[in-house]
Amino acid sequence: MVKRGLPPSHPGTILREIFMQERNLTVTELAEGLGMTRANLSAILNMRAGISPEVAVKLSEAFGNTAQFWINLQTNYELWHAEKKVKRSAIRHFRLPADKKQATRA
Repeated sequence: MVKRGLPPSHPGTILREIFMQERNLTVTELAEGLGMTRANLSAILNMRAGISPEVAVKLSEAFGNTAQFWINLQTNYELWHAEKKVKRSAIRHFRLPADKKQATRA
């Protein structure tokens, strides 16, 4: 569970405000460099789409970091929003009794 008051930034925001701005890249330049459409990149930058594993690999190659970095940004963003959305009290629990837990560990 992500335990923060403020939501994590969408990966598209980080891509736009840090990676693109530092390098003075346009959407068109980056889209062409990544081999993706301008529309698909814009959807990520404008928080209408997330970072897929394929895009994470492309970004890691382009910027010299890891695909896991981009996937972690996306996962943290989605998990924070899921934690806010899901009503935990409405979920039925299916936990094993203590004596059954011991048997499954053996």
